[in-house]
Amino acid sequence: MIALRVIVDEVVNGSAGVARYAEELTRAIVATAPPGTQVTGVVASSPEADYRLLAERLPGLPLRKSALARRELAAAWHRGLTGLPGSGMVHATSLLAPLRRHDRVADPASQIAVTIHDATAWTGPELLPSRTVSWTRAMARRAERHADAVVVPTHAVAEELDGELGLGDRLRVIGGAPSTTLRRPVDAAARRARLGLPERYLLALAGWEPRTGIGALLTAMSRIRDRALVIVGAAAAREEVLAAAGDAGADDRVHVLDRLHDDDLGAVLDGAEVFVQPSLAAGFGQAMVEAFAFGLPVVLSDVPALVEVAADAGLVVARGDAERYPARLADALRGVLDDDALRGRLAVAAADRARAFSWRDSGEKVWQLHADL
Repeated sequence: MIALRVIVDEVVNGSAGVARYAEELTRAIVATAPPGTQVTGVVASSPEADYRLLAERLPGLPLRKSALARRELAAAWHRGLTGLPGSGMVHATSLLAPLRRHDRVADPASQIAVTIHDATAWTGPELLPSRTVSWTRAMARRAERHADAVVVPTHAVAEELDGELGLGDRLRVIGGAPSTTLRRPVDAAARRARLGLPERYLLALAGWEPRTGIGALLTAMSRIRDRALVIVGAAAAREEVLAAAGDAGADDRVHVLDRLHDDDLGAVLDGAEVFVQPSLAAGFGQAMVEAFAFGLPVVLSDVPALVEVAADAGLVVARGDAERYPARLADALRGVLDDDALRGRLAVAAADRARAFSWRDSGEKVWQLHADL
């Protein structure tokens, strides 16, 4: 029996995009598992509510629970002090992994693959908390020494990391796809009403971290006075977001929501006129791909990974000359809102582009990766 242990801790502890990636990819790995293989999930010691959530999101997946909580486990793996429960190959959906010396030639089942979602810790460290930068770089150095493969979501990230780490042909590109659980609910209008949303709005799915570009988007909204902006995922910094919106003269038109259950999120996506991805740095753009699946016109920044994923399905805005970026963003949004033909073309292109991505394909690529190793 071939055993593959998937580290699923990001499902309950990761950021929105990474959590979605970890959940969907693990589900796809299980669904595409070849005969004679067994998949097990590994998670840090967690509250019972997190275990229940994992059982709900990944039904039937056996779990091995570490004795260490997330912070202690991350610290231990940072120092290479402890291994992993059970035996078999390891696929980590992030850099949270037991990266230690091992002999894959003598023991093929000891192979380990990790995932680096973006290169921001190297290309834009000022956009991240210093603790995140130092931990990411340290774990990436361990991956450079001990990982048998490093998965990245786009060729753009592969190119950026290739200039920073000596990974060579160990780099593999395995992207994401639209969520399999995110749909338009039949009561979408009622759900939007319960959330207190206006009839016409622009939509962004992002936190308040500098790399998301939400600050630039709030400034852009000062030039778009006939629309509201809904931001999903920034509720932890609601007061800061609203203060920034007030400074931009858009506070009464900005609605800040927490991360939503898929039914509510589907309703919010269903009602949006335009989806905005104003990121200053990104590795894939999970939220943008889900907006594509809903046939939404998309305006995005020219972050290389986003441009790669969008292809020609969105309207790209240059980030250069940062002071003028909000104005260019506003002009692009205004152009889409005022041009029915352009909006229609972008909507058709978005739906077409979404069909280029498949979680099943991603799951099969993971198995192929481990078979190649």
